[in-house]
Amino acid sequence: MTPNLDLFPIGNCSISALIDRRGRYVWACAPRVDGDPVFSALMNGSDPEHGFWAVDLEGLESVEQAYVRNTPVLRTVLTDKEGAQVEIIDFAPRHPKHSRTYRPLAFGRIVRPLKGTPRVAIRLKPSADWGAREAEHTSGSNHIRYRCPEVTFRLTTDCPVSHVLNERTFRLERELTFFFGPDEGYDQDVGPGVQSALDRTVAYWQEWVRKLYLPLDYQEAVIRAAITLKLCAYEETGAIVAAMTTSVPEFQNSGRNWDYRYCWIRDAYYTVRALNRLGAVDILEGYLVYLRNLVDDSAGGHVQPVYGVGLEPGIGESIVETVEGYRGMKPVRIGNQAHEHLQHDVYGQIVLPLVQAFYDQRLLRPGTVDDFHALEKVGDRAFAMHDQTDAGLWEFRTIARVHTYSSVMCWAACDRLAKAADHLGLADRPEFWNERAAIIRERIEREAFLPDEGRFAASFGNRELDASLLQMTDLGFLDAHDPRQVATFDAIERDLKKGAFLFRYVEPDDFGEPETAFNFCTFWFIEALAQNGRIDEARQIFDEMLARRTSAGLLSEDISVDDGELWGNYPQTYSLVGIINCAVLLSRSWTDVR
Repeated sequence: MTPNLDLFPIGNCSISALIDRRGRYVWACAPRVDGDPVFSALMNGSDPEHGFWAVDLEGLESVEQAYVRNTPVLRTVLTDKEGAQVEIIDFAPRHPKHSRTYRPLAFGRIVRPLKGTPRVAIRLKPSADWGAREAEHTSGSNHIRYRCPEVTFRLTTDCPVSHVLNERTFRLERELTFFFGPDEGYDQDVGPGVQSALDRTVAYWQEWVRKLYLPLDYQEAVIRAAITLKLCAYEETGAIVAAMTTSVPEFQNSGRNWDYRYCWIRDAYYTVRALNRLGAVDILEGYLVYLRNLVDDSAGGHVQPVYGVGLEPGIGESIVETVEGYRGMKPVRIGNQAHEHLQHDVYGQIVLPLVQAFYDQRLLRPGTVDDFHALEKVGDRAFAMHDQTDAGLWEFRTIARVHTYSSVMCWAACDRLAKAADHLGLADRPEFWNERAAIIRERIEREAFLPDEGRFAASFGNRELDASLLQMTDLGFLDAHDPRQVATFDAIERDLKKGAFLFRYVEPDDFGEPETAFNFCTFWFIEALAQNGRIDEARQIFDEMLARRTSAGLLSEDISVDDGELWGNYPQTYSLVGIINCAVLLSRSWTDVR
């Protein structure tokens, strides 16, 4: 079976997995999202020897899959050629327990016959050492222990253990239950225990969704995007990863294979901003804790664009040869060189979410004056770096310019600090930060503006375009109807739009010319269309993007203009943010139906 991105994520904000269209676990890392893949099949060709967990139905004819309503609990129904059916329920437990949230490093699986006399084989083959080998195992009467490099898993089951060990095909005549979790004794009957965890997990997620503030239209898309964004949060620290995978190429054989299992300050900023629109303040609160720790560690100095989910600064990039890569397309990378980059937009992306704490009365821990003064050090850095070269938000590896987007983000940092200082009643600080914001604004308007075309360029002293210029309105730097922004939008539409989709840029970079559109940029373009009064066009392109989602209702990073195939890491937080933002913008008002 040729790997593709038509995958269903499950998770509990501690562990996550991707399940393919045959109900196989094909990707999961442990003990964290950036760890060694316990299930590595996604990166190991069309016929991997291990790195998966399958329920193989003899004579398989068709598959139906869908999430249990408003949850990340997946239901898969396999049907054989004779009409016999098997139901598989997959989930990662998450629910209240002992006055805290129970989110173990574990997956629950229930397999039950629905119709006829199905014959199945349970094939559980975790991998080790980045897919180099099958994990060693030992077994007992009702369990199998799998020794993975960083964690030992135990499968507790009421299925005959020998059936699993020998991958025996047998008649499924009763419900079977599996708990794949930490290497410790399961202290209750596995069947009722897993069923209870399932019921409580479903209840947790449906209650969480119930508290979201949703737009009138596009609710199914928004709910699925919001749930998946929450799955990308590592709750222990508050980090938010950019995607669950590594090394899915941006397009076929491109070499643009990156590891996204880390917390980018930029991606997380956009994520919490989108979720805040829905009232999901729990993820914002967790991320603010993560950010405050980063600010403390930086002591007002350099901040990396990306960190490990445990706040680790060192996530050095390396290449592994133990797996074939997605569809055999190497390299497979661990870590990301971007942690070495200068990307000056990060200072704005730290300030903007943190200043919310000075205003938002919902928060359990509102911002304090001490927090403000700590944040001023970040503002100092933003001001110092606003006209310095960097790698930019697209993380060029060999190109250094003064990127307009980075400078605008530095302006936003100073602007928001001025507003927060005024709100807190801090004498002379509003004036101080307003003066700095004015200096940066003047520099941007002088160095990035092209009078002959009446538009802005992507970097100081140059003429190239990139889609991030559309964010100048969103950040409050320019009004959408400012002639300079209108001209910039027109140029982007002319040069970067291909079919229904938007490229982030078209000039060659470190790896040549881009061949796929960047989904988040297409959503930016949809927003810009709406701001320019072209609502019908905006809705048309938004509908096209929704139609390109996977069966799970999700998107990766990139899309082929020619055939609409998804490329890049998955599920991609940027893209899910775009779904939420555009849905909120384009939906009818609730007053239309009340």
